[in-house]
Amino acid sequence: MPLEKEQRLMKIAILGTRGVPNYYGGFEQFAEFFSVYLVQQGHEVYCYNSHDHPFQEKTFHGVNIIHKYDPEYKLGTFGQFIYDYNCIMDSRKRDFDIILQLGYTSNSIWCFLLPKKPIIITNMDGLEWKRSKYSRPVQQFLKFAERLAAISSDYLISDSIGIQKFLKEKYKKESTYIAYGAYPFENPNQEILKEYGVEKENYNMIMARFEPENNLDMVLEGVAMNEDKTPILVIGKHQTKYGEYLKNKFKNHPNIRFIGGLYNLEHLNNLRYFSNLYFHGHSVGGTNPSLLEAMASKALVVAHKNDFNKGILKQNSYYFSNPQEVKNILNTIKKNNNLQLVQNNFDAIVNQFNWEKINGEYLQLFEECFSRHKNRNK
Repeated sequence: MPLEKEQRLMKIAILGTRGVPNYYGGFEQFAEFFSVYLVQQGHEVYCYNSHDHPFQEKTFHGVNIIHKYDPEYKLGTFGQFIYDYNCIMDSRKRDFDIILQLGYTSNSIWCFLLPKKPIIITNMDGLEWKRSKYSRPVQQFLKFAERLAAISSDYLISDSIGIQKFLKEKYKKESTYIAYGAYPFENPNQEILKEYGVEKENYNMIMARFEPENNLDMVLEGVAMNEDKTPILVIGKHQTKYGEYLKNKFKNHPNIRFIGGLYNLEHLNNLRYFSNLYFHGHSVGGTNPSLLEAMASKALVVAHKNDFNKGILKQNSYYFSNPQEVKNILNTIKKNNNLQLVQNNFDAIVNQFNWEKINGEYLQLFEECFSRHKNRNK
């Protein structure tokens, strides 16, 4: 039996993030959790980090860190392409068994440079080209990059059923559905509400980047139409063109409170936990981490009606697709009367969207792919 385990150990690289430990976002958080998990299972793991990543050590809990030059700090987004090029060129010298690419936006154009021996597995992220913040030429490029990643990878991972369905229909490519994760929140502290001037279950909230596809406007239209003046906390960095537009549009509605970006997780979890309704307006992308965090915080979720959100929440949410439906929900739905939906979503975090399960599903896929390709020629 030990011999069988020895034969299955793999040399694995993770590309496509700024690096670990996480200082940036969702993919970096996953890379941190998964890379450490792989090491604990006995595998040899390498994670590529930007040269100016705050963590400058050579290893992180047994994960080998490879720092490569990343000129994003000088060149903006274009610098990501150079960073990904540097990572891919380095990977050609390392004799990896598997390369996991997280996302595709700036690395897929170098797909022809990827080494031939490793198995290329790509998490396709969301439908980035649908984001309205991008100009038409950028959207066209992102479509092109998405196609390159889809056809050049040996295996694809979708973090939502909606993305899996899209890849099948658009590119005739199968993908393995593996979701994202969240940690259950179980230590509420009602005192935190005083800092925000709200009372338990007597306020609603929405949290999102200020972008049109996150439907803040639709939700706030419904709030403005409603005669009830229950406060709604609007959480997100609003010092943007779109943010200024929304603040001006709803300036005569004092119950709509723009409180800015909030990065204190304890405060966020408590605000979600004690809210009446938590609106989730995202309509583009795969499994959204903030949605899972809301479920993990025992919020009553009211979500924009689309395949991505329905794939996660199923029947355990109220859905809206226009301001009138938002208004109707505000007038008729109370968290106190829907505690079973709240519990169902919390149970889904514990049983389905927990990190240990997700790490195990990724490793199982890797082992299956490695077994199929173990005789692959260099």
